[in-house]
Amino acid sequence: MNPMDENPEPGSRRPSSGPEPGRGVPPGKGVPPAETPPGESSMTGAGPRETYNPAKGWSKGPLILIGAVVVLFSLSLLAMAVELWL
Repeated sequence: MNPMDENPEPGSRRPSSGPEPGRGVPPGKGVPPAETPPGESSMTGAGPRETYNPAKGWSKGPLILIGAVVVLFSLSLLAMAVELWL
């Protein structure tokens, strides 16, 4: 007798060498419905309903603010460069 065939611990199991009996594709038939996961399209309503959908794109306010910061930063760098040059 092979010592690997014995299970000294009651909770341990050896992995089976083949598929479980009664599972899998029967000969000459397709995959049974219980064997396949649900399709992606069937999960569209699974999550919470999203009610807040902001408009796409930037509004005028943030663009003007970012532009002003960029212009002020550029002017300060230009002023430092002129001061170093003189």
